[in-house]
Amino acid sequence: MKEFAIVEGKPRCHCGVFGVFGHPEASVFCYYGLHALQHRGQEAAGIISSEWLVEKKKWRFNIQKGVGLVADVFKDEDILRKDLKGNAAIGHNRYSTTGSSDNKSNIQPFVVNYKTGNLALSHNGNLTNYRTLRHRLQEDGTIFQSTSDSEIILHLIAHSKQKEQIFQIKEALDVVEGAYSLVILTDDSLIAARDPHGFRPLALGKVDGAYVVASETCAFDINGAEYIRDIAPGEIVVIDKDVVATGNIKSFWVSKKSSQPHHCIFEYIYFARPDSKVFGVNVDKVRRKLGKLLAGENPIAPESPDDKVIVISVPDSSNTCTLGYVSESNKQGLKVKLELGLIRNHYVGRTFIQPQQNHRELKVKVKFNTVKGVLKDNIVVIVDDSIVRGTTSKLLVKMIREAKPKEVHFRISSPPIKFPCYYGMDFPSREELIANRLNGDIEAIRQELGVDSLSYLPMEKLLASAPTEEGKHYCTACFSGNYPVPIDPDAAKNEND
Repeated sequence: MKEFAIVEGKPRCHCGVFGVFGHPEASVFCYYGLHALQHRGQEAAGIISSEWLVEKKKWRFNIQKGVGLVADVFKDEDILRKDLKGNAAIGHNRYSTTGSSDNKSNIQPFVVNYKTGNLALSHNGNLTNYRTLRHRLQEDGTIFQSTSDSEIILHLIAHSKQKEQIFQIKEALDVVEGAYSLVILTDDSLIAARDPHGFRPLALGKVDGAYVVASETCAFDINGAEYIRDIAPGEIVVIDKDVVATGNIKSFWVSKKSSQPHHCIFEYIYFARPDSKVFGVNVDKVRRKLGKLLAGENPIAPESPDDKVIVISVPDSSNTCTLGYVSESNKQGLKVKLELGLIRNHYVGRTFIQPQQNHRELKVKVKFNTVKGVLKDNIVVIVDDSIVRGTTSKLLVKMIREAKPKEVHFRISSPPIKFPCYYGMDFPSREELIANRLNGDIEAIRQELGVDSLSYLPMEKLLASAPTEEGKHYCTACFSGNYPVPIDPDAAKNEND
């Protein structure tokens, strides 16, 4: 029997990171934080806590990592309360971008014991010069335990000649390039760092006098934590007992500068939860605006007054955008109705049954089902956030057609994806992207998907949906091919390695 994962035909999230310092139940807070960030990675999870052993007068790192969802890896409460003791902890939800998903050595957080003490790291993002750095470290005799680019940061820290740990970390981050949002646990501090472009989100919060750091603020809400601010692009924040006592946060900065940030705009389109604040802005607000602007692209007006136009989302990531689409369509005088035409099964997990029918079609049917009575004889507008390969979208359309609607139209709240991402998103190779394969020909894409009409949100309207105050700028490389950070030539040759 062969195992296969349920896939959505979407770019998959990189990872989720969480850290807490100064709370006696740090690992419990970390568990709930990772639970809230489960959407960012479902392959594996891990927590490492830092505990002071009074009798031995030394620090000990406690580790628990495993394959599966957070609730599976930490299903025994004793793991959190007895095995992961300490006032500080960091955690990680994994979805592999760089490094084999089958290699358990790639499960984070990574931990080392070196000349300055214990050190653990959780990384969200991708380093663009990791192949060059890995080769250089191997030439110097470094032995790698994983195939992940994240391990490189630990080795660079360990190789540093700086005496103080914070400057060892700073020196390492001055060397790496690309996207990184990091939580680092030392014996007596929690360190959060973000690359100079600010590709990936990272937020700072506080609860019961303790400090927390997370990829998204939904991880604060579940723990009752207050959002303070984002870690700034290029900032290295140090939280220790003095910070907890005084509230005076210590900040250092990487030497490399960026003329402007390049936040990943896909966080707003798809990755982040709508109840999160990302890059300092509520995701729900941006997604609703995406939907409102999308409503102006090739609106559907029924030819007959007897025709009924219904709008359905592809749950769950496009739900909020669809609300904006319906609201604006009705403001424009188009009588459309929001309906639940697709139902998502949230408990699919993994299946181990080898089917005789087409694997990909079964995966879609296990994930979604149609409400046939809602769709039949109606004009159906499907709102989705993106189309990647097009295979899942094509099968969804086929399922909806089987319910015998009068027409089927597709509306996408992002531009066509034509280029791979090297900053932490898992896109297929350029040749597999439907918009690239068909040379950006919308009519050809429409025909392949089998819909009556297809419209994407233009780039200018996408950017108009995202906040621009306080110098906010965005990375749109997957749409435009304009990469803010140079790409390792070997990585470009092996896009999906």
